Amino acid sequence: MDFYAQLFLYLSILYISLYLLFLVFRKKSSAPNLPPGKKGWPIMGESLAFVGAAKSGCPEKFINDRTAKYSSDVFRTSLLGEDMAVFCGAAGNKFLFSGQNKYITTWWPTSMKKVAIFPETMEKFNKDDPKKMRSFLPEFLKPEALQCYIPIMDSMTRDHMESDWSPYKEVKVFPLTKNYTFALACRLFMNIKDPKVVSKFADPFARIAPGFTSTRKQEISEGKDTNARDLLSRLLTEADDDGSVYYEMDVSNKIIGLLIASHDTTSTSITVTVNYLASLPHIYEKVFKEQMEIAKSKASGELLNWDDIQKMKYSWNVACESMRLTPPAQGSFREAITDFTFAGCTIPKGWKTFWTVYTTHKNPKYFPNPEKFDPSRFEGNGPAPFTFVPFGGGPRMCPGKEYARLEILVFIHNLVTKFKLEKAIPDEKIIYNPSPVPANGLLIRLQPLN
Repeated sequence: MDFYAQLFLYLSILYISLYLLFLVFRKKSSAPNLPPGKKGWPIMGESLAFVGAAKSGCPEKFINDRTAKYSSDVFRTSLLGEDMAVFCGAAGNKFLFSGQNKYITTWWPTSMKKVAIFPETMEKFNKDDPKKMRSFLPEFLKPEALQCYIPIMDSMTRDHMESDWSPYKEVKVFPLTKNYTFALACRLFMNIKDPKVVSKFADPFARIAPGFTSTRKQEISEGKDTNARDLLSRLLTEADDDGSVYYEMDVSNKIIGLLIASHDTTSTSITVTVNYLASLPHIYEKVFKEQMEIAKSKASGELLNWDDIQKMKYSWNVACESMRLTPPAQGSFREAITDFTFAGCTIPKGWKTFWTVYTTHKNPKYFPNPEKFDPSRFEGNGPAPFTFVPFGGGPRMCPGKEYARLEILVFIHNLVTKFKLEKAIPDEKIIYNPSPVPANGLLIRLQPLN
């Protein structure tokens, strides 16, 4: 091969190589700047590591390891077979809480929908805007309605303590609080007063809900209990703003969702609060003092009222600190409805997002000495915005937050004014499944007070 032929060959190879490099770099420059992180194994992603951290009793480890390795703002992972962007810190929480229907929309994993939604209505679920249900809730959860609930809560809690606590020297708190919060939700939201009906409905309530809904609708159509204004009755009889009403199966879905939200997380919150009261005598004594001052101001047999609840400031701080350290729920998923940018990273349309309490609740940036139980964190203005988020935030904040507050405080009042508490298993392990559950149900020794 002569000199010119060799030169031509070399120049051609160089040109082709440079052109290919140009194409590669142009493709890279035009590709979205995705959040740092990795997807893990095919299909499974990092789901096993996520679940494994929770099962070990330290769910925040999955988050902390990745924020330290990749980014404290947002990182990429793959959970439940989905590309996932995990938003971190107060800024991440604020962005997602304020981005509803602008950047993101509600999304439930299929496994969660199967638990809470009947197969007959599964197809319609994504088309059925959850805010339609939320339009019914303010009437039942606004302050005026909640004030009326307090005497009912107090009366039912007294009965619960008398029947399920007082006869025993030791009790398992978690199963008892689940029964109590479920009975209360049935009474307030569905007007079910008979304990036998509540018991039948509770096991398993998902299977019985459609039958009960049909029976309730028949009672209303026959003119029975026409004055009932519980949520179930209204869902069955009244149209919403667009003039449409729910079918019975739709109503069953909504009632099951409400029962899960109003009793599952609240019973967990009560349980973790009782755990700390039994573990920390100096905290119990302060709560006891506050509650006894309220009890002594009441006439014999007089039930609690709204003014009494407002005096339970320290008790609520204790409950909040309990939920900070042992949150009843990990967080929530959303779905990106458009491409958007956060912290310099692009989140593509269709990706799922996840915010979690574990990026702030035990973060020393927001809560100094985060493992210390310190109710004073909630005095005055309390924690910085978007750092304490057991109820979420923004337009999608849990509408039952105030209902939960009342239920927890009424329970604490009745508990500490009747018993001293001692943990039978001092180092009882907490299992996250996904909510925190004491391994032995939180076994407590009771010492009745005169």
